[in-house]
Amino acid sequence: MPSAPQSPNTARPEGEPSIRSGHITEYTFRAISAWPVLATCLALVLAGAWLFYLAGHPPILSPALPVVGIACFLLTFFLLKGLIILQPNEAAVCLLFGKYKGTLTQAGFCWLNPFYTRQKLSLRLKTQETGPLKVNDAVGNPVEIGAVIIWRVAQAARATLEVDNYGLYVSAQSETALRLLASRHPYDPTEQQDAQPTTGTGTGTGTGTGIPAPADALSSITLRDGSDILASILLQELQLRMAPVGIDVVEARISHLAYAPEIAGAMLRKQAASAVIAARRVITQGAVSIIDDALADLEARMGHQLEPQQRAAMISNLLVVLIGDREATPTVNTGL
Repeated sequence: MPSAPQSPNTARPEGEPSIRSGHITEYTFRAISAWPVLATCLALVLAGAWLFYLAGHPPILSPALPVVGIACFLLTFFLLKGLIILQPNEAAVCLLFGKYKGTLTQAGFCWLNPFYTRQKLSLRLKTQETGPLKVNDAVGNPVEIGAVIIWRVAQAARATLEVDNYGLYVSAQSETALRLLASRHPYDPTEQQDAQPTTGTGTGTGTGTGIPAPADALSSITLRDGSDILASILLQELQLRMAPVGIDVVEARISHLAYAPEIAGAMLRKQAASAVIAARRVITQGAVSIIDDALADLEARMGHQLEPQQRAAMISNLLVVLIGDREATPTVNTGL
């Protein structure tokens, strides 16, 4: 049977010390096999039945025989209360009169102290879907964002005794971390120049998490294009929030991202207009480069440089030819 936690310098053969969190130091212990106890219970039942049989048949007539038989049945019920079956990746947190005694992770048919209060919980991987949540991004535009989080209970005692309901705790912290992530980044590059620069160190600025990440790196990440980087930031944030209660976050991924319905149409038109402006900027830069090359080639053939008036006239004519011809320039319907 496990004993109470001893000092760090004293060996504890039945327990494995782990990280201390708050007032809970979790350790595991091994229970004894239930089959010998089950055989003992069967023997006690047979003995009690035999004693009752002898008590009612001469020549053995003793008033103590029924009392001993009743004691055998009571002891049997007491021993049967200590039987427990654990599946693989399942744990049982054991308390003795309100005091934590250890965590049983040994799968199979086992026997514990019948006075133990046991609380079972699963150590298997779980999938938590958060959202879609409506959040304002770094620019203030309302967006919808959702995430899929894969987590498991790593420390059963801490998950059971540090929080009232670890499932609700995971849901609340996941939503908080996702809202914080979305509020620190613009939706896409078209909104990036309007985003306010992020100050401080790390994504944990203002939250006390202290994740090391420079502010200039954060300002260059958008929600739409920085999926892998944002998933890493979200994973680190969740791990820091879940570790004190014994929860291990394995993976976190953004599963849904879109503008809110009330501004989706307007933002799509804005993106289309930005694309048209970017395309015309590229065309203009290309035309200017072509004109520079043409004038340089012309001056090289003539053997002297053109006068400023002549150069300006030729640049104007070439710009009209290269850019002014609307039939040669593809148009884009912006829907405006």
